[in-house]
Amino acid sequence: MPQSGTKPCVLIVEDSYMLLELLVTLCEQHGVETLTASSGEAALTLLREHGPRIDWLLTDIRLPGLVDGWGVAEAYRQIQPHRPVIYSSTTANLNHPAVPGSIFVTKPFVIADILRLARMMANEIEASRQLCA
Repeated sequence: MPQSGTKPCVLIVEDSYMLLELLVTLCEQHGVETLTASSGEAALTLLREHGPRIDWLLTDIRLPGLVDGWGVAEAYRQIQPHRPVIYSSTTANLNHPAVPGSIFVTKPFVIADILRLARMMANEIEASRQLCA
């Protein structure tokens, strides 16, 4: 989770401009800082620049360009191996292994549920770390 006194930060990777703007607005209304990308390549750039401060990732699977959501999540896990990853797509029939500890949601989804999911996943990760420490 974020350091005391800082807002949690999410990287949202979504190629639908309207959905991306809606997600940003709702996240910010809930006190969550957002970084956004509309392609996998742009997401990888943001991960290189801001990776250590990104608390969770919400990524569409099908993205324009050569890097899809699976690739973005794998790159994120190299930087943040224990942070939440939420995949989204309009189809549930996907034949690719997700990163461990991730969740898949089918579009359309309730955005408030995504926020709750990410917070719940982050809390579970933090609790398990404290038990292992």
